[in-house]
Amino acid sequence: MIADIGGYTKFMKLHRVNLAHAQVIIATLLEAVIDGAEPKLKLAKLEGDAAFFYAKLPQQQSDKDALAQFASIAGRIRRAFLEKQAEFESDRLCNCDSCVQAAQLTLKFVAHVGEVAFQRIKRLTELAGVDVIFVHRLLKNNVPIPEYMLMSEPVFERLDPDLKPLGKESKEDLEGLGEVKTIYIDFTEIAKERPEIVQRSFFQKLSAWFKLTLRAIPFFANKRKSCEGFRNFPGIEPPPDSLVLPAGVPSMTPPSMIVESDDKLSVAPPTKPSEDLPAATKADGA
Repeated sequence: MIADIGGYTKFMKLHRVNLAHAQVIIATLLEAVIDGAEPKLKLAKLEGDAAFFYAKLPQQQSDKDALAQFASIAGRIRRAFLEKQAEFESDRLCNCDSCVQAAQLTLKFVAHVGEVAFQRIKRLTELAGVDVIFVHRLLKNNVPIPEYMLMSEPVFERLDPDLKPLGKESKEDLEGLGEVKTIYIDFTEIAKERPEIVQRSFFQKLSAWFKLTLRAIPFFANKRKSCEGFRNFPGIEPPPDSLVLPAGVPSMTPPSMIVESDDKLSVAPPTKPSEDLPAATKADGA
């Protein structure tokens, strides 16, 4: 699953204060997202203004039972995000574009279940495989609302039955993977209430501003680059897609999208099944 923060508008002025404050705001919101995801989901990687999570399906529990909890986990992550966002607005003293627009930021989710390969690179563990590429491709979609949970069919089929009537079908043409059927749920239909904005004293706001500025100093001083790797920041070139399909293969089907019926294999898009990836470990994950 990927939790992706967006919402800054094209009217954002790109100067040092805005960029440094946006970096700190997004980083703090991502910390809240990670806290909301644990311990059910493990952080695979921070990707600019997004967080990539995974979970191994338990052996003693059916994958359907495990994934039925997915929506509640996403809801808990969103609540943590909204609470931190409300805290920002309550404490806000700065009137730069990044701080003013922080209250407008949104959180969307894309989710898939399938096979992944765990590759150990020095101290880091990377997730690889066609299903990993698939879930990242879902970030570029045609969903017409800002806050949603976009799922592949394998996830939606295992979702809590009470939530299924809220699902809306969508077709996505994913680069290198073909056209796939997806389903999304509008988060505002599940949880409409937002945390209350609390009135703070001037000195409380001053203290919060000081902490914000302290975290932003490395970016003010050009010791670190602001908003590097952000996908959704206006005027910032998004990073190149580092997830590519094997050379010479125009399109592939994720292993999770291949279904068996009557002793025959069939796939949703007219593409060929993927080859096994060279890796030490494979596991099912969401």
